[in-house]
Amino acid sequence: MRTWQVERRRRTRHLIELGGLVVKSGIVDLTGDDRAAILGAMIWAAEKLQSGDGEHARGVWNRLGRMAFDAEEAAARNRSDAQQSRS
Repeated sequence: MRTWQVERRRRTRHLIELGGLVVKSGIVDLTGDDRAAILGAMIWAAEKLQSGDGEHARGVWNRLGRMAFDAEEAAARNRSDAQQSRS
């Protein structure tokens, strides 16, 4: 495979993963899939990161995201354990 194809696939995967995070956050449902509102929220977040309060916001958002990932991982483990105990 050519280098440009590998890079294109890597970029495509990255973009798909980022889109998944947007959906996972719940913002798609909360905005009724309003693309302008979603983009506006992301622009607002980017402006917040560029402000004097940016590092604090990044820390808060990182903790919230980590908690969400951890909760999702725990739920997946619980589902797996429940399926194994039924077998």
